[in-house]
Amino acid sequence: MAGNVWVLAETWRGQVSETTYELLALGRELAAELGVPLQAVLLGHQVKSLTPQLGAAESVVLVDHPALAEPALEPYTYALAQLVKARQPRCLLVPLTNISWEVLGLLPAALELPCANFCRDVRAADGKLQARCLLYGGKVEATAAVSAAPALFGILPGSRPAEKGRGEKAPAVEEVPVELAEAARVKFKKYLEPEAGDVDITQQTVLVSVGRGIQNQDNLALAEELAAALGGAVSGSRPVIDQGWLPLSRQVGKSGASVKPKLYLALGISGAPEHQEGMRNSELIVAVNTDPGAPIFAIAHFGVCADLFDIVPALTEEIKRRKASRAA
Repeated sequence: MAGNVWVLAETWRGQVSETTYELLALGRELAAELGVPLQAVLLGHQVKSLTPQLGAAESVVLVDHPALAEPALEPYTYALAQLVKARQPRCLLVPLTNISWEVLGLLPAALELPCANFCRDVRAADGKLQARCLLYGGKVEATAAVSAAPALFGILPGSRPAEKGRGEKAPAVEEVPVELAEAARVKFKKYLEPEAGDVDITQQTVLVSVGRGIQNQDNLALAEELAAALGGAVSGSRPVIDQGWLPLSRQVGKSGASVKPKLYLALGISGAPEHQEGMRNSELIVAVNTDPGAPIFAIAHFGVCADLFDIVPALTEEIKRRKASRAA
């Protein structure tokens, strides 16, 4: 079936999001299987300078309009709807992030097109596109086969390594006009900034994450000392944030941030599917929990069934000792 593979290139504050490169890596594989070109779709205002960063695609479809200067549901949806109707791609891959998530709610309804959401992978087989999807917060994995085109797929973060979606060759750029008069009903107002001086946990290489097992806010000092020794930051599961022990910007999980540090140390976190959804792609997961049946152990690379109050102080002191011996 004819039609190119499209990837929605997500931008945030004038920068291409990392998840865009993950989708470009997946898109390249899918385009090769279908024998069609891969195109990136870039929406925004005065963002043409970003197109050289999308070199994994053969070309970029660029829509420049003042209404697209900041992410907003209706302007983005109207622009994509016009593009899809005019160009008829085989499929469109959309990142499932806080920025682009809502597009997959409105766009399929507006165009009456098939849509598979919460996808980890999309492959071509027997004339159909098959999407591997995670449902019910990751409790169920299902395969959805889509033969109709265009088809829309919402891709979860972590589908591919971002490094595989970067390209050095500058792609061809085609600027396409759209009509967005109706989209003026919705306007971007302002960014809600995290607390001054707080860290961005999505950019940390080491995270020491705490759950209910930390018991009270005073015990956060144990995690903070360990994080300092490891050169990382402290994050938490939703119960810790709901208690107000850590700011919302430190929450990991479906209703928080998706993180991929080199080391994710889970202390007293049971590992509900909603939490796993935000950290399961970490390079190394180490879990400490007193419950041997805790779900976190199912995805941890290493697990310690013990009291974190016994493990953490000893681990912190050992790390400090080894760092001191190297410096001597």
